[in-house]
Amino acid sequence: MDNKITPLSKVFLLMIFFILYAPIFFLVIFSFNSGETMYNFKGFSLEWYRELFQDTRLLIIVLNTVVVALLSALFSTIIGVLGALAIHQAKKRQTKNSLLSLNNVLIVSPDVIIGASFLILFTMAGIKLGFYSVLLSHIAFSIPIVVLMVLPKLMEMSPTLIDAARDLGASRWNVLTKVIIPFITPGIFAGFFMALTYSFDDFAVTFFVTGNGFSTLSVEIYSLARRGISLNINALSALLFLFTMLLVVIYYFITQRNKVNGMGVRKR
Repeated sequence: MDNKITPLSKVFLLMIFFILYAPIFFLVIFSFNSGETMYNFKGFSLEWYRELFQDTRLLIIVLNTVVVALLSALFSTIIGVLGALAIHQAKKRQTKNSLLSLNNVLIVSPDVIIGASFLILFTMAGIKLGFYSVLLSHIAFSIPIVVLMVLPKLMEMSPTLIDAARDLGASRWNVLTKVIIPFITPGIFAGFFMALTYSFDDFAVTFFVTGNGFSTLSVEIYSLARRGISLNINALSALLFLFTMLLVVIYYFITQRNKVNGMGVRKR
């Protein structure tokens, strides 16, 4: 079977990448514009980056976003791994399918519905809208993502690995920490970085549960854009794009380092 890519397919692929990345590169280029609009490029300047780093309020919002993203990714990864293990170990197929369906509800539900639901929940529970409401919301909608990243790795694992470990006298804790966790490590890292990305990117849910005195980058950029397009938004967006690319590179090297062989043991 011939798997060569035809010239037409290459052209189509290039067009798709151009459509996806052209607006981003356009935004990055104009973040260095010495003018004040995106209509014409007057000359190279770092003025908008200097203005961005002199904005103390915006830097605090960046810190808030990073802290929320890291904490939500960490907690959702821990809970998601435990959830994936519970679903995988379910004895009855009907129970497993029911748990998977419940897990997928948050993924397929519209963000507006999720955000409004969290807002009602926090209001009824008397939880003040702010850092903790945003953090809890991000943990909640990131958990199903982690489960979906980890569960396929658990299904790939041969039951004979666990049986062999038990035959050799390994306890349940040793089986978990020395057999299961090393095997599903790529899935855990994938879930962590996906949760981190979703937390950084989320606007709809965060918009509902953000209170006075606390904001994240997505909400702040939306507020700035409503006042009028300013090139400091371009500078901020360019830095976020570079940060995202850095995460992708880090994730690539981590997955390469933690590759497993056919027996599920890390290569030395």
